[in-house]
Amino acid sequence: MNGVHLPIGKGERVLASLSELAVFIAVAEQGSFVGAGRVLGVSASAVGKRISRLEADLGVRLLQRNTRSLALTAEGETVLSRGRSLLDEAESLRVVLERSSRQPGGVLRLSLPPIGGVLMAELAAFRQRYPEVALELDYSERNVDIIEEGFDAAIRVGAGDDGKLRSLALPGFRRLIVAAPDYLVRHGQPRSAAQLAEHQLIHYRSPNSGKLEAWPLVNAELPRALVCNSVHARLDFALQGQGIACLPDISIRRELDDGSLRPLLGSENGEKVALRLLWPSSRGLSARMEAFLGFMRERSGAAPCENFKVRA
Repeated sequence: MNGVHLPIGKGERVLASLSELAVFIAVAEQGSFVGAGRVLGVSASAVGKRISRLEADLGVRLLQRNTRSLALTAEGETVLSRGRSLLDEAESLRVVLERSSRQPGGVLRLSLPPIGGVLMAELAAFRQRYPEVALELDYSERNVDIIEEGFDAAIRVGAGDDGKLRSLALPGFRRLIVAAPDYLVRHGQPRSAAQLAEHQLIHYRSPNSGKLEAWPLVNAELPRALVCNSVHARLDFALQGQGIACLPDISIRRELDDGSLRPLLGSENGEKVALRLLWPSSRGLSARMEAFLGFMRERSGAAPCENFKVRA
């Protein structure tokens, strides 16, 4: 502006203090230190000190002043013109940041158990309500270290013993003993848990413990036609009539509805498996995590539990 170049060091640099710039603009608009002080609610001497500090920081004189008058120098005119734009930009930035702190956005990282269908409807509904929040979902049997590995939260099956985490109880699920109609036509339908020993059974082995997952209603050791560590593989084998499987009901809702799998032995009335949402108790929550917790509380109708303990 006005063809004046401000000698403010090597290259352009940001003004040391926006508040001092605001004081200078008030002086220019009011025409005096006294008037500026009256608008800003400070003394005229305090205004003078702020102007002197700004001039020293910029390395130029902004005002020509004596006991009777005050006028802007050429450099002062330039700073006034550009300073107003700078303060407008700063205010716009403040508004954007204030809005972003209230409106959830960014990436929400969640660790989930490798159970097909777990919270799928809830996560889809959350995304619909908060489209600015991106979900990064890590499905793993491994109990991740939420804090060390940078997750916002984790979904866990069952309970354990880590006092650094808080939790929210979520609607659980049942493990159903199921088979395809084709398998039952060829092999017959077991009428008791004991008769499972006469059938082809599809088992799940935990990659963490190496143990086979126990089946509901069954205490005896069962034969093994197939063993794997994938819900999807067990579901596919069961649909192909390769045997009887024990699967989470949340993973096979569609197959139960369309009749491609049938529940056996009354397992649909079995005990529910607990499901928990866990997050660090010591970490300040982001707006997106606050939104997610509020949403999950709303959907689950459950209250949070302090210091829930999670199995390592």
